[in-house]
Amino acid sequence: MNTQLTRENYGRPAAPVKILHVGLGNFTRAHQAWYTEHAEDADQWGIAAFTGRRPLMAELLTPQDGLYTLITKEAAGNTYEVISSVTAVHSASDFESFVEYFRSPELSIVTSTVTEVGYCRRPDGSLDLEDDSVASDLETLRGTDVSELGSVELATAPAKILAGLLARRAAGSGVLTILPCDNLPDNGAAFSKVVSDAAREVDESLLECMGENVSWATCMVDRITPATSDEDKAGAEKAQGYTDNSPVPTEPFSEWVISGDFPAGRPNWESAGAQIVEDVEPYEQRKLWMLNGSHSLMAYAAPILRHETVADAIGDPVVRGWVENWWKEAGAGLSVEWEDYAKALLARYENPNIRHLLAQIAHDGSQKIPVRIAPRSSTNGRPATSPPPPSRRLRRGSCTCSATAHPLPTRTQTRSAQGLVET
Repeated sequence: MNTQLTRENYGRPAAPVKILHVGLGNFTRAHQAWYTEHAEDADQWGIAAFTGRRPLMAELLTPQDGLYTLITKEAAGNTYEVISSVTAVHSASDFESFVEYFRSPELSIVTSTVTEVGYCRRPDGSLDLEDDSVASDLETLRGTDVSELGSVELATAPAKILAGLLARRAAGSGVLTILPCDNLPDNGAAFSKVVSDAAREVDESLLECMGENVSWATCMVDRITPATSDEDKAGAEKAQGYTDNSPVPTEPFSEWVISGDFPAGRPNWESAGAQIVEDVEPYEQRKLWMLNGSHSLMAYAAPILRHETVADAIGDPVVRGWVENWWKEAGAGLSVEWEDYAKALLARYENPNIRHLLAQIAHDGSQKIPVRIAPRSSTNGRPATSPPPPSRRLRRGSCTCSATAHPLPTRTQTRSAQGLVET
């Protein structure tokens, strides 16, 4: 019988908590926690992670002392490693611990993955004060003494961060950086806006303190992370010789581009491959045009040739030619390096161990095309020319696809794509 994965037998000693994460899931464990694990000063930076609304991740990882197995699905097979950077895992309902971490002067960074919906924004980017959950949370905070913040129940991320900052100000615990890690352009400014709006509604005097003590950083993230399967659990147990309740499968590629100040310090993430830059936007643009743009191209054009996955599609010389032509088109408009990036994308697309369904990528195309392809097409003043007219015709803000040569995906096929995080 295999042993349970715990720090008694595996991993490394728990590092002191200096990072708090909101919204623990597979992506965070494959991305931010992986970079922290591989930083050269990893022994100094532990993560206290809080789940979303479901406590399952805390229930699975707490008995393992926060440890889990990262399964890297390479084309030649899987590799396994134990990740030790998560020191503690809490359910979202453990708000007393959440507030206590904010009160600690040791806390230096707050990261989050709450999805764009979690920002509770209006179309103009401001906090949606008419949302029932937002209104309820703000009313709760108005009526709660700062010493009792740990006892409240809050539903929204902006209100939770606001409560933490109110507690931190009262404790006089100093500066920190908030680094959202959601797949959202200019995520630092976006999160800052909704939290600041919440502060105006609850205690406007906090805004000055935030201006002096809170740095809002921005980042671009990328790593495809499928949902964990029973096969993943069995494979990790067979390969590693222990039982892991929640291993994380992911691809070999990973990218993290960060911009912002960290007055209380940060891990040496660049020693693990992260890029620290002045401006994230050119890298966001490269990802949108080259990765997401080519994904959309394949999602609408490749099914005509009866391809179902990205790996199937890119293996077709015709589809590959369309993609490479699009990359040349998009790369000409970028201000950062793109040729090596394109080579890395090819390796990702060719990986048969990551099953990325074209039907999933095609979902919500009317929302994706305007930011993935249309801007680059319009900058040239002419349509992009990658695929031939029968399969795809792109012109200033519109994409017309022929659907007669291949049937639309069935409801079952669409459901089978759930759980795969498309970056």
